[in-house]
Amino acid sequence: MRAGDTSINKTMGVAEWGMLVTLSVLWGGSFFFAGVALEELPPFTIVVLRVGIAAVMLNILIRLVGQVMPRDRRVWRAFFGMGLLNNVIPFCLIVWGQTQIASGLAAILNATTPFFTVLLAHVLTADEKLTGNRVFGILVGLIGVVVIIGPEVLAGIGADVLAQLAILAAALAYAFAGIYGRRFKVIGVTPMATATGQVTASTLMLLPVVLVVDQPWSLAMPGLNTWGAVLGIALLSTALGYILYFRILAKAGATNLLLVTFMIPVSAILLGSLILGEVLQAKHFAGMALIGFGLICIDGRLLARLRTVGLSP
Repeated sequence: MRAGDTSINKTMGVAEWGMLVTLSVLWGGSFFFAGVALEELPPFTIVVLRVGIAAVMLNILIRLVGQVMPRDRRVWRAFFGMGLLNNVIPFCLIVWGQTQIASGLAAILNATTPFFTVLLAHVLTADEKLTGNRVFGILVGLIGVVVIIGPEVLAGIGADVLAQLAILAAALAYAFAGIYGRRFKVIGVTPMATATGQVTASTLMLLPVVLVVDQPWSLAMPGLNTWGAVLGIALLSTALGYILYFRILAKAGATNLLLVTFMIPVSAILLGSLILGEVLQAKHFAGMALIGFGLICIDGRLLARLRTVGLSP
């Protein structure tokens, strides 16, 4: 699974940084929206509504802007592969994990995605090999994850730990997706078409699962707050979020794109604490700080700039 885009270490301009910050807010908000929707809906139903509504809206939008969806089977196989790695597996794991742990903590654990990506990229690509900064950043980040989860990991596996491991598994799936998704630029698929194809494929894969597991026709009709959360996670976090995701991937590369997962916990913590009333422990903030420092080391640009300033007269 070697990616074809070799220009992945580009310097981001104001537009790219603006898209990245916006994406972090949209994806940070997904943890809040899911937390609200889980009060009345089961996890798989939320996931299917998320990708299904997004797929309908994106298929309408892509026609309104005059684009045509590709019909090549090779492209659609890639859509299904991307949907599995970037939607089906992580969405299910994250939404289930949020039934056990706070949304802010779920977002922090999700921020381990770059660490998994650095390791996978070293093996699966020819242009993203490990460096000293990245190795150090990985070690700091892994320490941060241990601090967040706590010593109960060594004492035994409990319900909360399983939920935390589910979020980490979702982060691993996102890492694979970040590498896999670079191929769409190479084969000439636009960011909007890629976003549309991915969520459409995800809906087709998830619909049979929700019909068997949740039997949504037997559920009570949810209230307005739940429907608002579902629309928020579908239209904002998913439809708009993935348009930005693939646009950043095409313009700035996978390495820069993955910085978004450092910003997501901040958005999720603010939303979770201000609106849901969730309280995070000191160890969670300490772990987030370690993960943030690890990401800075992996990126390397800030450290290089500081070294340059320190050496200048």
